[in-house]
Amino acid sequence: MVTQYKLHRQTLVLLISLVHLCMPVCVDVQSDTEAIVGKAMKLTCISCLKREEVTVKTFVKWLYTPSPTKGKNISYLIYEYNTNNSNVDDNPFKDRLNWNGSKDLQEVSIEIRNVTHNDSGLYTCEIRRLFDFELYTPVFEVNKTINLTVKEKASDDTTAIYSEIMMYVLLVFLTFWLLVEMVYCYRKISKSDEQAQDTAY
Repeated sequence: MVTQYKLHRQTLVLLISLVHLCMPVCVDVQSDTEAIVGKAMKLTCISCLKREEVTVKTFVKWLYTPSPTKGKNISYLIYEYNTNNSNVDDNPFKDRLNWNGSKDLQEVSIEIRNVTHNDSGLYTCEIRRLFDFELYTPVFEVNKTINLTVKEKASDDTTAIYSEIMMYVLLVFLTFWLLVEMVYCYRKISKSDEQAQDTAY
């Protein structure tokens, strides 16, 4: 009994240590590109760190280029993340932007509240990382672009439609298969009952 208790205790300690070793995994996911008028829209920007144990300073800028009108392409700085976590005051998105990044700054997404038709255009996420090594400080830069389209209502998701059709097809097939199995089992039981009655006589 004492040996079994010790075994359970050692297993519990092992499981707890394994849970502590588990680390969250970073996955680079593409942002949605369709927004709905009046709804909130998350602009996803993820840049995974290859080695999380390295000390790094991260600076983020979000730029917005409206849909081209009269041949002019003007980019606005709409959000800037640094040590002060500062929003940019003078831009078309004033009081409508939320920081939606992760604590480790592998995700540096933002969210636009109350989307309007004027929010259509090109969004650029600029990430600049300064790695702190003993001998030198390398710089890593990456830019990600999101071409956002604003619509009055959500368009039909073809994947969801195909999934629903496949679900109904599978449901009909399984129902038919179950019915065939029931008939087969019923006939088999009937035959065995008849054979039992024949042997009884």
